[in-house]
Amino acid sequence: MNNGETSKEAVRFVINVARVSGSGLIKGIKIYMRNHEKRHNAPKEGKQTVKELIKQGQGASSMEVSGESIGTFKKIANKYGVDFAIVKDKTADPPRYMCFFKAKDMDAITAVVKEYSAEIVKRGQKKEKPSLVQQLRKLKEEISKKPRKEKTRFKEKVR
Repeated sequence: MNNGETSKEAVRFVINVARVSGSGLIKGIKIYMRNHEKRHNAPKEGKQTVKELIKQGQGASSMEVSGESIGTFKKIANKYGVDFAIVKDKTADPPRYMCFFKAKDMDAITAVVKEYSAEIVKRGQKKEKPSLVQQLRKLKEEISKKPRKEKTRFKEKVR
Protein backbone atom coordinates (compact mmCIF):
# COMPACT_ATOMS: atom_id res chain seq x y z
CA MET A 1 0.00 0.00 0.00
CA ASN A 2 1.20 3.43 -0.78
CA ASN A 3 0.71 6.59 1.21
CA GLY A 4 -2.40 7.72 -0.72
CA GLU A 5 -4.24 4.43 -0.21
CA THR A 6 -3.41 4.41 3.49
CA SER A 7 -4.84 7.88 3.96
CA LYS A 8 -8.04 6.92 2.05
CA GLU A 9 -8.45 3.85 4.31
CA ALA A 10 -7.94 6.00 7.41
CA VAL A 11 -10.57 8.50 6.24
CA ARG A 12 -13.04 5.68 5.46
CA PHE A 13 -12.44 4.19 8.92
CA VAL A 14 -13.08 7.54 10.66
CA ILE A 15 -16.31 8.06 8.69
CA ASN A 16 -17.59 4.58 9.59
CA VAL A 17 -16.78 5.08 13.28
CA ALA A 18 -18.54 8.46 13.26
CA ARG A 19 -21.67 6.88 11.76
CA VAL A 20 -21.69 4.11 14.35
CA SER A 21 -21.14 6.48 17.28
CA GLY A 22 -23.76 8.90 15.89
CA SER A 23 -26.38 6.19 15.54
CA GLY A 24 -25.42 4.81 18.96
CA LEU A 25 -25.84 8.27 20.43
CA ILE A 26 -29.29 8.64 18.87
CA LYS A 27 -30.36 5.22 20.20
CA GLY A 28 -29.08 6.14 23.66
CA ILE A 29 -31.02 9.41 23.66
CA LYS A 30 -34.22 7.61 22.61
CA ILE A 31 -33.83 5.05 25.43
CA TYR A 32 -33.17 7.82 27.95
CA MET A 33 -36.25 9.75 26.84
CA ARG A 34 -38.49 6.67 27.15
CA ASN A 35 -37.25 5.94 30.69
CA HIS A 36 -37.46 9.61 31.65
CA GLU A 37 -41.12 9.78 30.58
CA LYS A 38 -41.98 6.60 32.48
CA ARG A 39 -40.34 7.87 35.64
CA HIS A 40 -42.02 11.29 35.60
CA ASN A 41 -45.49 10.06 34.70
CA ALA A 42 -45.59 7.35 37.37
CA PRO A 43 -47.14 8.36 40.72
CA LYS A 44 -44.56 9.02 43.42
CA GLU A 45 -44.35 6.57 46.32
CA GLY A 46 -43.23 6.96 49.93
CA LYS A 47 -42.41 10.40 51.33
CA GLN A 48 -43.67 13.30 49.21
CA THR A 49 -45.10 16.78 49.51
CA VAL A 50 -48.72 17.38 50.45
CA LYS A 51 -49.32 18.90 47.02
CA GLU A 52 -48.10 15.72 45.28
CA LEU A 53 -50.16 13.56 47.63
CA ILE A 54 -53.38 15.47 47.02
CA LYS A 55 -52.70 15.73 43.27
CA GLN A 56 -53.16 11.95 43.04
CA GLY A 57 -56.86 12.56 43.77
CA GLN A 58 -57.47 9.85 46.35
CA GLY A 59 -58.20 11.99 49.39
CA ALA A 60 -56.00 12.37 52.45
CA SER A 61 -56.21 11.74 56.17
CA SER A 62 -53.82 13.03 58.82
CA MET A 63 -52.35 12.40 62.27
CA GLU A 64 -49.92 14.18 64.57
CA VAL A 65 -46.39 12.80 64.98
CA SER A 66 -43.94 13.73 67.73
CA GLY A 67 -40.80 15.54 66.60
CA GLU A 68 -38.27 13.20 68.21
CA SER A 69 -39.52 10.09 66.45
CA ILE A 70 -40.08 11.22 62.86
CA GLY A 71 -37.22 9.03 61.64
CA THR A 72 -38.85 5.95 63.22
CA PHE A 73 -42.16 6.87 61.66
CA LYS A 74 -40.63 7.27 58.17
CA LYS A 75 -38.90 3.90 58.44
CA ILE A 76 -42.11 2.09 59.45
CA ALA A 77 -44.22 3.88 56.79
CA ASN A 78 -41.72 2.97 54.05
CA LYS A 79 -41.72 -0.63 55.29
CA TYR A 80 -45.48 -0.82 54.69
CA GLY A 81 -45.32 1.06 51.37
CA VAL A 82 -47.54 3.90 52.52
CA ASP A 83 -47.51 7.21 50.66
CA PHE A 84 -47.22 10.04 53.17
CA ALA A 85 -46.29 13.71 53.56
CA ILE A 86 -44.97 15.36 56.73
CA VAL A 87 -45.65 19.04 57.42
CA LYS A 88 -44.11 21.06 60.27
CA ASP A 89 -46.43 23.49 62.08
CA LYS A 90 -44.04 26.31 62.97
CA THR A 91 -46.62 28.38 64.83
CA ALA A 92 -46.79 25.97 67.77
CA ASP A 93 -44.08 25.89 70.41
CA PRO A 94 -42.59 23.28 70.42
CA PRO A 95 -43.21 22.69 66.71
CA ARG A 96 -45.78 20.02 65.81
CA TYR A 97 -45.59 17.67 62.85
CA MET A 98 -48.64 16.55 60.89
CA CYS A 99 -48.47 13.48 58.72
CA PHE A 100 -50.86 13.14 55.77
CA PHE A 101 -51.73 9.79 54.15
CA LYS A 102 -53.71 8.66 51.14
CA ALA A 103 -57.18 7.79 52.36
CA LYS A 104 -57.26 4.54 50.35
CA ASP A 105 -54.32 3.10 52.35
CA MET A 106 -56.31 2.89 55.60
CA ASP A 107 -55.42 -0.75 56.34
CA ALA A 108 -51.72 -0.09 55.87
CA ILE A 109 -52.02 3.16 57.87
CA THR A 110 -53.60 1.24 60.74
CA ALA A 111 -50.68 -1.19 60.74
CA VAL A 112 -48.17 1.67 60.61
CA VAL A 113 -49.84 3.50 63.51
CA LYS A 114 -49.99 0.32 65.58
CA GLU A 115 -46.30 -0.49 65.05
CA TYR A 116 -45.27 3.15 65.51
CA SER A 117 -47.13 3.49 68.82
CA ALA A 118 -45.68 0.17 70.06
CA GLU A 119 -42.19 1.46 69.18
CA ILE A 120 -42.79 4.74 71.04
CA VAL A 121 -44.09 2.90 74.13
CA LYS A 122 -41.10 0.56 74.00
CA ARG A 123 -38.75 3.54 73.82
CA GLY A 124 -40.41 5.13 76.84
CA GLN A 125 -40.00 1.97 78.91
CA LYS A 126 -36.34 1.50 78.01
CA LYS A 127 -34.02 1.85 80.95
CA GLU A 128 -31.72 4.74 80.43
CA LYS A 129 -28.15 3.63 80.10
CA PRO A 130 -25.50 5.95 81.44
CA SER A 131 -23.32 7.33 78.73
CA LEU A 132 -19.84 6.00 78.15
CA VAL A 133 -18.34 9.30 79.30
CA GLN A 134 -20.23 9.05 82.61
CA GLN A 135 -19.02 5.49 83.13
CA LEU A 136 -15.44 6.58 82.48
CA ARG A 137 -15.78 9.44 85.00
CA LYS A 138 -17.05 7.02 87.67
CA LEU A 139 -14.15 4.65 87.05
CA LYS A 140 -11.72 7.54 87.19
CA GLU A 141 -13.12 8.66 90.57
CA GLU A 142 -12.97 5.13 91.97
CA ILE A 143 -9.38 4.72 90.88
CA SER A 144 -8.39 8.08 92.34
CA LYS A 145 -9.93 7.13 95.73
CA LYS A 146 -7.90 3.94 96.07
CA PRO A 147 -4.55 4.33 97.80
CA ARG A 148 -1.61 4.08 95.51
CA LYS A 149 1.32 1.85 96.07
CA GLU A 150 4.51 3.67 96.56
CA LYS A 151 7.21 2.49 94.32
CA THR A 152 10.61 2.20 95.82
CA ARG A 153 13.49 2.25 93.49
CA PHE A 154 16.82 0.86 94.31
CA LYS A 155 19.92 1.32 92.35
CA GLU A 156 22.57 -1.18 93.10
CA LYS A 157 26.06 -0.39 92.20
CA VAL A 158 27.73 -3.31 90.67
CA ARG A 159 31.53 -3.34 90.57
